[in-house]
Amino acid sequence: MTDLELILQTIINSLIFSSFNALFAVGLVLIFGIMQVVNFAHGAIYMVGAFSTWYLYSENGVPFFVAIILSTLLCAALGLFMERVLFRPMRGNLFGGLIVSVGMLFILEVLSVYLFGQGLMKNITPYFRESWHVFGIESITVAHSRLLVFAVATFILGGFWLFMTRTRLGWAMKACAQNPEAAALQGISIGKISMLAMVISAAMAGAGGAVMAPLVRITPHMGSPVLITAFIIMIVGGMGSIEGALIAAFAYSFFHTFVTTYIGGEIATILGLVLMLMFLIVKPTGLMGERESV
Repeated sequence: MTDLELILQTIINSLIFSSFNALFAVGLVLIFGIMQVVNFAHGAIYMVGAFSTWYLYSENGVPFFVAIILSTLLCAALGLFMERVLFRPMRGNLFGGLIVSVGMLFILEVLSVYLFGQGLMKNITPYFRESWHVFGIESITVAHSRLLVFAVATFILGGFWLFMTRTRLGWAMKACAQNPEAAALQGISIGKISMLAMVISAAMAGAGGAVMAPLVRITPHMGSPVLITAFIIMIVGGMGSIEGALIAAFAYSFFHTFVTTYIGGEIATILGLVLMLMFLIVKPTGLMGERESV
């Protein structure tokens, strides 16, 4: 592979990686923007999506795409449960919301160990076994399973953008994120909007886990590194800013992928954290964040 071919391959890998990171991080940012909750269980919901896809598809023979849909719906239902039972009683209590999300993280991880065991990783035989030769160049290939991740993430993010910009519910969610008191005075139900936001966020995480299941090692703790990446993206993009999260997801993914390709994955993660700290020194509010007046 020539240097140019390696660069092209890395760019393609970066695009796929960034689409997944954007899908996962936007769900986390959505919850913080509307509910003011840092949901540490977001990575565990991603894990549930992967495990349920493995269980349905590999263990019970459910068609792959049906398993993806069912896993996404299961995670959406889990998000509904978390909002109604855990987060709603803690509304207005930032520390309380943080604690219950950490508790839910541990519960889901322990439950997955109890149901499926610890140590032996679950792997899914890829539904797509073929690869695409980009521009007809044999050395630049993209597995169809990775193209599925890009397609699903792009479709969901595009639908989410249309929902937020073209529907009354989307406008209501924006209003609640910007000024919940003013939104409530306009007759917008904060409880219903929070419930909807949590369902959408959990569905995004679950769909990400479902489509990534054939590409990763499925373990009870697989959500932790993904969650760390999402936090970096959320902080750099600006707390609560969906637009900032999208920009940061692409920037971080390209940086991480190129450093991983030419140096190594551990160095890429360390440098990503260092750059995040340096960026926050220069711009503490993040790319699209706004400084609150005191």
